[in-house]
Formats: sequence, structure tokens, C-alpha cells
Amino acid sequence: MQDARAISPRLDSIAPGAARAPDLVCFSHLRWDFVRQRPQHLLSRAARHYRVLFIEEAIFTTDDETALPRMDITPRTDGVSVAVPILPSGLDGDAITFHLSRLTHALLAGRDPSSRVLWYYTPAALDFTGDIPAAVTVYDNMDELSAFLGASHRLLAQENALFAKADLVFTGGMSLYAAKRHRHPAVHAFPSSIDARHFAQARSYDGVEPPDQADIPHPRIGFFGVIDERMDLDLVGRLADLRPDWHFIILGPVVKIDAASLPRRPNLHWLGPKGYDELPRYLAGWDAGFMPFALNEATRFISPTKTPEFLAAGVPLVSTPITDVVTPYGAKDLVKIADDAAAMAIHLDGLLAQPRDLWRAAVKRQLAATSWDKTWAAMRALVEGVATAKARPGRKNPPAAQPARQVFPTAPAEQEPAHV
Repeated sequence: MQDARAISPRLDSIAPGAARAPDLVCFSHLRWDFVRQRPQHLLSRAARHYRVLFIEEAIFTTDDETALPRMDITPRTDGVSVAVPILPSGLDGDAITFHLSRLTHALLAGRDPSSRVLWYYTPAALDFTGDIPAAVTVYDNMDELSAFLGASHRLLAQENALFAKADLVFTGGMSLYAAKRHRHPAVHAFPSSIDARHFAQARSYDGVEPPDQADIPHPRIGFFGVIDERMDLDLVGRLADLRPDWHFIILGPVVKIDAASLPRRPNLHWLGPKGYDELPRYLAGWDAGFMPFALNEATRFISPTKTPEFLAAGVPLVSTPITDVVTPYGAKDLVKIADDAAAMAIHLDGLLAQPRDLWRAAVKRQLAATSWDKTWAAMRALVEGVATAKARPGRKNPPAAQPARQVFPTAPAEQEPAHV
């Protein structure tokens, strides 16, 4: 069996200029180059303080079998190095775990584990990383992965093992925090945040439209994000039928569902995935937004990052009653909440007609206290606090957990940032 050390470079060779920085090694179920969301926002900021290695799930291939297994690594401009294990197809579970373990250990060889942070988005990675030493282990629980379409039946047991290993657990929303707070002594809620400056660009664009949107008539109602089992496709079709003179623009990749199942209407425009930098220009041309989430197990605990992004872009929004949208956004009338297509159409009628000055002022107040910079700073303080406490002479266990930290937009009006 091939020696992984020969085909997995050491971390020292990837970013030699950061040789003295402590390591933050992330294990993710998401691809770095997929939709930009929570991991990318947080870890690009973490790269200012750590040498960040983002290890994705394996890719299986029959190509170039003589060079397999291997770890393909590429540095990114934001300071993160992305590692992708490449394995031969046809391996059983034990062989996959063996190769992933060998490749990962070879990559980390020679690095000081006394300041290392292990950062998990997927409990499944614990199968091949459980023996890797670290100063602090973090589980950033952004979604209830066990409820997603195609989830492994082992995920719940793997998550239990990760709870036992982790020093800190962060949750991607308040509903997920409520569900997990009793399963670990140090659970902290960090709901979806916002890069307000980026999306505020939508309010000051020069009017030059993306070519695939330029000829679509108004009014335009838009959505951006992953299109999967979490979208209520029947609702989308009924809404398009109820308002045939409106045009619905949907941006994003279709995953885990058959693209043939998407409803087709003359006023439904499925424009495909767009880059993060492109989104403000698309949103600048929308009259309102909609989030047609299905109400199912996969959406029970979601905290959609796009909610504050719509608001920062100045696009009024209606959503189905997702718990982490209802509170705080729906409760403060920043987002209209609709149970079905008919109610959504009525709310959109109102959004298209209403003046927006008071709404924009309320949005400023809501978003003033939250940003990905602030979220990362709060997370980093917790991580370094645990690391310091564990390093004290004679201390065998981390300190007793403090009450859960909740980073939530609640700033008063006088703290409004000028850029929102």
C-alpha cells in the first residue's frame, strides 16, 4: 500500500511565510469554491491570526491511479490553503478512513500541536482525525446535517463523539442552539452574520445590468442560494401562476435534486450559480426578494445567511416561517412572513407599493451590531480563552463553561454604521 507521506506535502511547504503562526485545521462537508457562506466568511478572517488549512471531503476518481491516493493543495488569496483528498474509486469504508488518516497526518507532520486548533463542520471527519492532538477543538455546528437529503445514518453517532471531544460548540442559529445547548457544557450561539459593505453596493450601482438579467421585465422578485430539498418548488410554481406579470429570478446551483423537477413558467428565470462578487449587481435590479423555503426536517434549524444580506442590499423580503427568520426579523417587521403562495403574493403586493425610508432605518438599527468581523472576534476570544486555561500548569481540564454567548443584532440606533 502506497505511503501517504510521499504524496501528501507537509504543511510547512505550503505557506512557509506563515511557519510560526499556529495552525487552524478545518474539516468541512462544503467545498471552498462552492457558495460563499459561513465557513468562508469566518476562516478567511481566521487566516489573519492562524495558518488555516481547509480540508474538504474526498474526491474519488479512476484517473491517474498511479498517483493515488494523494492530497491536492492550493493556496487562496484570502490566506486559506484548501486541501482535497483524491482517492481511487471503489474503496470500502475502512480503506477510505485509512487513506484519509494517513494523508492528513502526513500533511501535519512536524507542526507543533500545542497551539493547534481543530475546527469541524462535519462530524464525519472524526473517523480519521480522532487521534490528532490539538490545543482546542471546535465544532461549528452550522446546520443539522443529519436531516439533509442523503445524510449518512452514522452522523448522529459521529456527532455524539464530536461533542465528547470538542472544547467549544458554536451553533449557526438560535433554534439550533436551543436544540444543542444541553448536549455540551460550552455551547455558544453565533447566528448568521453579514458583510454589510459588500451587499450595500446593490444600493449604489451604476445601472449596468448583468446580461442575463438585463432584458427581464419588472417587477422582479429574486432569490439567491443553493437550490435543493430545502426549496418549496410547488410554492414557487404557484406564486408564479398567481402573479403572471411579475418575473421571478432565481440564482444558484441545483444540488441533490433533479433539475427537471424545477417548475417552468415564462416568468420564472433560473439563471444558475453566480459568484459572490456578482450578487450585489443582480440584487440592485430586484424590486423585492423571496425565500420560498419548504417546512421540513432539513429547514427546521436553518439560519439563512441570505436574510441579512437581502436587507443590507436594500431589498425588501418575504419568507416562509423559518424559525430563525421569524425571530428576530419577522417579529420586528423587517421581513414579511407568509405560510403559503397566496399569502406571499399579498405580502409582495404590499412590499412593492410601500415607501422604504422607515424600513431602511429599521434595517440599519438591526444590522448595526452584527458583522462577520465581530463574530470571528468573539469566537477567537473563546478559543484563546480555552487554550490559555488548558495551558495553565497543573490544569487537567478546561474551565467550567460560562453562560452561552449569543451574538445577535440588537444595537441601538446611535450605533448605526454609515455603510449599511
